[in-house]
Amino acid sequence: MTFEHQTMTIHSSYNNSVTISVIPGHFATTHSHITHYIDMTTLKSRQSMARSAARSIASEYVGSTIVDTIICMDGTEVIGSYLAEELTASGIMSMNQHEAIYIVTPEFNSAGQMMFRDNLQPMIRGKHILLLLASATTGRTIEQSLECIDYYGGIMAGISAIFSANKEIAGQQIHTLFRIEDIPEYKTYPHNQCPYCKAGNRIEALVNSYGYSNLNG
Repeated sequence: MTFEHQTMTIHSSYNNSVTISVIPGHFATTHSHITHYIDMTTLKSRQSMARSAARSIASEYVGSTIVDTIICMDGTEVIGSYLAEELTASGIMSMNQHEAIYIVTPEFNSAGQMMFRDNLQPMIRGKHILLLLASATTGRTIEQSLECIDYYGGIMAGISAIFSANKEIAGQQIHTLFRIEDIPEYKTYPHNQCPYCKAGNRIEALVNSYGYSNLNG
């Protein structure tokens, strides 16, 4: 039996119509080994679910936070667009001249550094930034994003992730639709400290924000 047949569906405590698929196993990410692959393909791609997710995320910021720009990581642009719509419809404060929220995605250069081209930098500099991610496990992506936003002169307004293994990273609270409590057996390990590897268990798939590559199929 392949690991895909063990898929479980988890519903968000924020909104029962928002779901993710969770598959137990032995997986490798860029920064760590994890015990569960969290498939967010439908959540990030299906219009109705992306809108529902955005509505739930927006509830954390309405009436209390200025948002000028949403930086979308991990292929969350569809959710980010609906999030901007929800925040705008709720009359959230914006310092932008046109009272509209920018939606941008960073670029990574050949050295793996996060960057914004000259034409996008005015949407970061002096703007209140909401960082949107699919998942946060080790926190390295968030730390890199915070360094980049600070470098380009952005002002952090908040961080939201569909799933996060941590409630706080680099002193910043992480707002999540799915928490570690929703997947109680979820564990993440540094590459050189993975008990599955030490026990001789093969990695079943390489995973990232785009999906997974089965190593045994």
